[in-house]
Amino acid sequence: MSRKEIATTTAPAAIGPYSQAIEIDGFVFCSGQLGLDPITGELLEGVQEQAERALLNLEAVLGAAGLTMADVVKTNIFLVDLAHFSQVNTIYSKHVVEPAPARSTVQVAALPRNALLEIEAVARRSS
Repeated sequence: MSRKEIATTTAPAAIGPYSQAIEIDGFVFCSGQLGLDPITGELLEGVQEQAERALLNLEAVLGAAGLTMADVVKTNIFLVDLAHFSQVNTIYSKHVVEPAPARSTVQVAALPRNALLEIEAVARRSS
């Protein structure tokens, strides 16, 4: 069982002591992505813009592992305000591949950089 770090410059760099993703035994565990522009490091305005950017960042990390959203088996979405649930669902539905992965969505008190949401995923490499 060896762990392999997944990293890309096409998604924001980790802002702490963690990896963008870790692969082990065919599973890729992606750290949560915020709606940060990977070039400027700035947080986008608005929940829809942040959701779109967070998903693009997640896709970039998956791409660095040679995977796509079709390989995602589980996602977790953390929202500062569950009133944004339907707006985020609209954006999310444009990125997921059917059958949609299992998912949890929870409201949290706060997120890094005062983000409105964070999205993480677990993907599985096909044999």
